Amino acid sequence: MPFLPGRISRFVERSGSGDQSNMRSAVAAALVLASLLAVGSASAAECPAGAMGVSRTIVVDPSEHARLGGQQYSESLPLKDKEVVLTFDDGPLPPYTNRILETLASECVKATFFMVGRMARGYPSIVRRIYNEGHTVANHSQNHPFTFHKMSVDQAQVEIEDGFNSIRTALGPNAKGVAPFFRIPGLLRQNSVEQYLAVHNVMTWSVDVVADDWTHITASEVARRAVSRLEAHRKGILLLHDIQPATALAFPEILRELKAKGFKIVHVVPATAERPKTATLPEQWIARAPTAEMKVWPRLVTIGVTPGEPELEAPSPRSFGLSDAPGAPVKVALVPNFDRPPVREGEIPLPPVTPWPRQLYSAPVEREILPVAGAHNFRYARVFKIPGSERTRKPAAATQVAAKPKDPNQPATTGTTAATQTAEAASPRKRETGHLFSVVRPPLNIFPNFR
Repeated sequence: MPFLPGRISRFVERSGSGDQSNMRSAVAAALVLASLLAVGSASAAECPAGAMGVSRTIVVDPSEHARLGGQQYSESLPLKDKEVVLTFDDGPLPPYTNRILETLASECVKATFFMVGRMARGYPSIVRRIYNEGHTVANHSQNHPFTFHKMSVDQAQVEIEDGFNSIRTALGPNAKGVAPFFRIPGLLRQNSVEQYLAVHNVMTWSVDVVADDWTHITASEVARRAVSRLEAHRKGILLLHDIQPATALAFPEILRELKAKGFKIVHVVPATAERPKTATLPEQWIARAPTAEMKVWPRLVTIGVTPGEPELEAPSPRSFGLSDAPGAPVKVALVPNFDRPPVREGEIPLPPVTPWPRQLYSAPVEREILPVAGAHNFRYARVFKIPGSERTRKPAAATQVAAKPKDPNQPATTGTTAATQTAEAASPRKRETGHLFSVVRPPLNIFPNFR
């Protein structure tokens, strides 16, 4: 009986020496057990009744759409209303990744796993299980550094390529099954790294909705945030982490709530030669549809259309109070002209305004030389005084020195001292005042000091 399991075959062989009734009982039990095993394998291959399932699969071309995720980029996946893409970061890590895989299998849904290369090397069997169960295997760097936003391109290249190599090594003969998808650790992006990925036809993934499960919140809070934010966003890429215990506990509740609220799961795979990309329209990739209040850049510019006639007339001299007749006088003033243009038919005259305050001069248009400006235009008012400009030097104290008489018979006379002569010679003369003479340099203490 080669079709029976080994234990049942050995049981039947040991029972062969017994009576015929025991033999018939053993064969019957073996047939029942074999039928149960067949039913169990069939149910494992097919989705159970009432399972959520995958609504559709989107095949993407990384060379056409290099960056995805409305939280950071202008494009996201072309999802319909209430469609969700499940993604898991940082794994694999038993037993949490195993429990998430069991939950996915119970609902027959597929997800995308962004694996850390070091974790893939540590648990290659889980990497192979993820691939064998039909999920998408993607890269999340080799060591998950939080420095992608400031590292050089060469450093980023080592992290990216080592991550791909570690995951391919874990898959073994199915190394080509690694998708050209990459999610930057911590979502700490920079343009140079994204350009490197785009040149190598690797699609950079961001997110649309997060559940904050890396912040060590409870499982119930993880489920609440994931579902409520998906309801608010209506669709998108959901970020979860399969290394978090709370996520493994919350994930069954997340799927139950999404199924109850009418959400559908979408699986994303890369395009290959045997699997062409999904036909989409460019506007389906826009992360946020524009509304009446939003301004979308770049603005549309109409080219090749001749503009119509202007709605307003071009200005004429009359618009500036000038006459069209040649030789008419033109008013020239040193101050703004407050004269009003003549009132035309049908217009309401403006209230009169008193001119300020200087006289207006008139000169005909033909004049080439205007009168010389009056001297009053060059008068300056002294608006401030330089501190200390009025101070005079204090005269030295005069000392009386008796002059020697020429004739000893004549009395001595008191004369001017040398200090007095020096003081007279040093007495300040009244300086001329005026803008050019009195202001030799800007004063330093015009305004008081505030402390």
